[in-house]
Amino acid sequence: MRLRSLIPLAALVGLASCATVPGAVEGSRGFFWGLFDGAVAPIAFVVSWFSDTVGIYGVPNSGGWYDFGFLLGLTCWAGGGGAAARRKR
Repeated sequence: MRLRSLIPLAALVGLASCATVPGAVEGSRGFFWGLFDGAVAPIAFVVSWFSDTVGIYGVPNSGGWYDFGFLLGLTCWAGGGGAAARRKR
């Protein structure tokens, strides 16, 4: 019975492994673009409902540094780790 429940998960993982992303090109988006894109991501998300030319994630990008900047930019909307630390006290 457990094997049957894992078959859909295995199929989903198999399909996801076929996804491709364009490679980084010289002059592509780096850390600071990721920081900016993360900071405006909630606004860009709402705008993307009405426009096909706006996205919340920049592709192609430089990879890990862009992702790190994007996550840091997103934390500005949540108040960062300091907001969570203040609530515990």
